Amino acid sequence: MRPTGKLHLGHYHGVLKNWIKLQHEYECMFFVADWHALTTHYDDPWKIETDVWEMVLDWLAAGVNPGSATLFIQSRVPEHAELHLLLSMITPVGWLERVPSYKDQQVRMNERDLATYGFLGYPVLQSSDILIYKAGHVPVGADQVAHVELTRELARRFNHMYGREPGYEDLAEAAIKKMGRKNARLYRNLRREYTEKGNQQALETARALIQEQQNISLGDRDRLFGFLEGGGKVILPEPQPMLTSSSKLPGLDGQKMSKSYGNTINLREDPDKVVSKIKTMTTDPARMRRSDPGDPDKCPVFKLHEVYSDDDTRQWIREGCTSAGIGCLDCKKPLIDEVLEEQKPMRERAKQYEENPDLVRSIVAEGCEDARVIARSTIEEVRQAIGLNYR
Repeated sequence: MRPTGKLHLGHYHGVLKNWIKLQHEYECMFFVADWHALTTHYDDPWKIETDVWEMVLDWLAAGVNPGSATLFIQSRVPEHAELHLLLSMITPVGWLERVPSYKDQQVRMNERDLATYGFLGYPVLQSSDILIYKAGHVPVGADQVAHVELTRELARRFNHMYGREPGYEDLAEAAIKKMGRKNARLYRNLRREYTEKGNQQALETARALIQEQQNISLGDRDRLFGFLEGGGKVILPEPQPMLTSSSKLPGLDGQKMSKSYGNTINLREDPDKVVSKIKTMTTDPARMRRSDPGDPDKCPVFKLHEVYSDDDTRQWIREGCTSAGIGCLDCKKPLIDEVLEEQKPMRERAKQYEENPDLVRSIVAEGCEDARVIARSTIEEVRQAIGLNYR
């Protein structure tokens, strides 16, 4: 996530709730993309540091658990930058110009000069962020699938160019023999079915067969995967996009909650401010007096009820609003209660970190070290594949 300072409830419903769920199901890496912030705000970097720590504190407050996931800062793991450099050497410029967000952001942020190498190449940095950890899945919304697909293409291109070590086919044949006679025969048959007939089921079965082998090294395992698909050794595995349900929380004016619209409620907003913000929300403009009937479908408050309230409450509001049986403040009260209830554990979790900022920094420092262990291992493999591991 790019550091933008304090997060709001839109971030919680759109991203963080999903992170909290995933951290208990997968080995997760969550990082602050501070280099990415520079691709669009290179001329105003001074507030990035403050934004970084505010954002991490909000992650922790929301329930991201450093005991279950790795939290770190991108620029503290320089291997990201090295892999970015090396991948940029093999990335066709046309691939980058075709990324949908490249021209979209230039139009949307036309007040900034984005005709820079960094902005053009930021998808390669994104790919490096993923490939340096050999990620299996990348949780994204539908609008980010193109970035994961570019990552897959770059991994494929890298493996094709650098995965064929000297004597590769002989080494692959030796690895097949280590599987045992029966499994070796099955592997060869499945490989033939895939390479000659394009049988996807054969490919999946062969992959599962390789995973089951206990008596082969990791290097041999990689060779078998690469040989299976007619390529070389798989140095950078291709990640899969994990489409996540992205809930776009309405803001105080009914539009998507966003800082740029000034319609947000922060995760750690003071309760009195939350009450004030919701009480002063605009309602159905046709309902000028308490006795006027309203239309919930034209009311920004009801859009928030659709997220926070149960069916019975929403039905009570709809009937009361359309008949003028309840006033707008009556409608807002259960919403205020639900929002404050959601925020309560966040404020409680945040308190220990607000009182001890060194604890946040130590969590991140430990996460950076853990991330570097993985990143160093990958970059060593990459250097060796390219021939840059000079002795």
